[in-house]
Amino acid sequence: QVQLVESGGGLVQAGGSLRLSCAASGRTFSLYPMGWFRQAPGKEREFVAAISWSGGSTYYADSVKGRFTISRDNAKNTVYLQMNSMKPEDTDVYYCASGSRPNGLYYSPTEYNYWGQGTQVTVSS
Repeated sequence: QVQLVESGGGLVQAGGSLRLSCAASGRTFSLYPMGWFRQAPGKEREFVAAISWSGGSTYYADSVKGRFTISRDNAKNTVYLQMNSMKPEDTDVYYCASGSRPNGLYYSPTEYNYWGQGTQVTVSS
């Protein structure tokens, strides 16, 4: 059974930083691209960042480009999201996801078939 467990969320002031972690188990983690998404109540899930299986390629939403960094450690089966220069509009529940197919780099949530439970991130102004 595949499990993704996020951690690292919390409350931070505008301009501050947080690092989210997502620990994976139950599949060969290193074969699959990983992504981070976020969602506010009543809104659609929004793409944040994605990383290829090797970590050699990354892709970001325009809203976070230059502020957020996605990375992975395949030896630890963990993907990270470093969030800097945070803004109140970054407030959301953040989810990590594992791609449904090996290789590739995806921004659509339909390309991911395993999801974590989410971690709340709140940025105060």
